[in-house]
Amino acid sequence: MYQIYPRSFADSNGDGIGDLGGVLDHLDHLEHLGVDAVWLSPFYRSPMADFGYDVSDFCDVDPLFGDLADFDRIVTEAHARGLRVIIDWVPNHSSDQHPWFVDARSGRDAAKRDWYVWRDPAPDGGPPNNWIRAWSTEPAWTFDEASGQYYLHCWLPQQPDLNWANPEVVAAMHDTLRFWLDRGVDGVRMDVVHLIGKDPALPDDDPDLAVLSHVPLNHRPETHALLRDLRVLFDSYDGDRVALGEIYLLDTAQVATYYGTADELHLNFNFPPMFAKWDAADWRAQIETTYAQLDPIEAWPTWVLSNHDNWRHRTRYGGVEARARAAAVLLLTLRGTPFLFAGEELALEDAYVEPDRAVDPGGRDGCRAPIPWDSSPEHGWATVDPWLPWPPDPETRNVATQLADPRSTFHLYRRLLAERRASRALQTGALHLFDVPEGVIGYHREIGSHGTGPEPVTASKRTVLINFTGQSVGLDTALAAGTVIISTHPEHEGKPFQGRLAADEAVVLSAPPNRAGS
Repeated sequence: MYQIYPRSFADSNGDGIGDLGGVLDHLDHLEHLGVDAVWLSPFYRSPMADFGYDVSDFCDVDPLFGDLADFDRIVTEAHARGLRVIIDWVPNHSSDQHPWFVDARSGRDAAKRDWYVWRDPAPDGGPPNNWIRAWSTEPAWTFDEASGQYYLHCWLPQQPDLNWANPEVVAAMHDTLRFWLDRGVDGVRMDVVHLIGKDPALPDDDPDLAVLSHVPLNHRPETHALLRDLRVLFDSYDGDRVALGEIYLLDTAQVATYYGTADELHLNFNFPPMFAKWDAADWRAQIETTYAQLDPIEAWPTWVLSNHDNWRHRTRYGGVEARARAAAVLLLTLRGTPFLFAGEELALEDAYVEPDRAVDPGGRDGCRAPIPWDSSPEHGWATVDPWLPWPPDPETRNVATQLADPRSTFHLYRRLLAERRASRALQTGALHLFDVPEGVIGYHREIGSHGTGPEPVTASKRTVLINFTGQSVGLDTALAAGTVIISTHPEHEGKPFQGRLAADEAVVLSAPPNRAGS
């Protein structure tokens, strides 16, 4: 799946802000790259306090991005190219300018008062509990002078939390999902969906953890019943409609529970690996932990290196392009569904954003810099000065330049995606880590022969080696042998593996002729 942050992908109308028309103009790029699905970050009507995650109408497109006809064209054109369309859905909160909240704050007896979470002040007049909101040390509560109560917002004060304990809220939010599923979307990424169920007593967080935002601390049984109902809604539609959860908990064992017994979410983001250092021991531990938690419940993993909320992985890994390329091999050969963030196929780094240009309340501007499409001063946009500054080196690190260079990171991603699509082993095969020298990770991906029907599966095997160090490393070819199908050093491809990895090199090997598989 390929994530697009619409503001930064491509601008079709010359206002310096990316839009749905820009997405439509560049669907061919995604088809050429070889991804299976496009995930669109929010494009709903919004005052943009949190750049679209503060929704004032869940069933319309903000004019900044276009209109519903533009969205419908994206669905039609994407499907014609074999691309699925996933949209963001923000179930935990709305904008404070949503008509629901405008009504709710009109008085204690308002029709939709209980659609949000209101509480009387604590005995000292302060907030009802010690919860902290995201990106701040401030309380997750704002006092409403007119009614004398506080309302809950785990994010900005402009993002009041919906009360999912109210059946009317559940029904209304289900209706917003049906609106988009009826328009043909293939799935939904559910923003911080683990927050929707809350302890009705709203107790204080553990004082030792209360320095954190409440967001990664909210792990409640109430959420699971709500997710089972959502799964029933998804399963009522024809075709494969995926329910994908952003579960922002930092314990993989907790994340695993949101799959339920195959009756909750189909996929869940598992973020601890994204926060791992570029270190072989750390990454091996993350891989082992992920499979140890998910394999017993037959849950399918997800893997992500970059997104709109965190520094790009090249930036986190010290700005070294060779590391970013090796990370691409890791991401696209692990067992599970990989997620790409627009621009990582160009090995982009975060932009440097001067304080007077910063706009995001969460400090995430750098990773959201616009995508450069060519080497012109405007880089394929209609202005040299779009809504955020360009990432580093846009004159050379752009789509057109990398398309023309067969050694580029773009073509590495393209080769990896093509091999993944062609290889049953890389799609669904088991993963077996094996011992390699310090600083290296090695694993086999393999699937055995089975089936005698019209589509029997032929045994297949691939071996993956990633050198996390800046030095050349030798390996025992008894465990790692075969032809180099893909390498971050393209000159090594198509040759027998010689038992040595260059600095920061990652390779995918086919099984040698004397071993099972191909």
